[in-house]
Amino acid sequence: MTKKPAVMFVCVHNAGRSQMAAAYARHLSNGEVDVRSAGSAPADQLNPDVVVAMREEGIDITSHRPRILTEDDIRVSDVVITMGCGDTCPFFPGKRYEDWKFADPAVSDLDSIRGIRDGIKERVRDLLNELLS
Repeated sequence: MTKKPAVMFVCVHNAGRSQMAAAYARHLSNGEVDVRSAGSAPADQLNPDVVVAMREEGIDITSHRPRILTEDDIRVSDVVITMGCGDTCPFFPGKRYEDWKFADPAVSDLDSIRGIRDGIKERVRDLLNELLS
């Protein structure tokens, strides 16, 4: 049996972008990818508008909690997707890194968050198509 690809989604607060990306990766991969998310400076809770935006897609993330990024998270990942965490993410040679540019939902209204969500969904879909083909 082949090892499942492992993807790590990282943003600063782990309350918006990385949570949406991880939720889509879990949902769209049907368990064929190991998915994690974390933040370099996690918030106390998810952005409530992000929860609403994901619920509109039929994905419930109310049980998710922001958490701190660890070196082990990166070590076990094949692909590390950063979204605005800058130089605070640990770097391990041999890992594939991508930086996805999306606005921070923390400073966005619900309509803008929907646009961010839709952009993240497309990027996740493309990544999964690549990893699972």
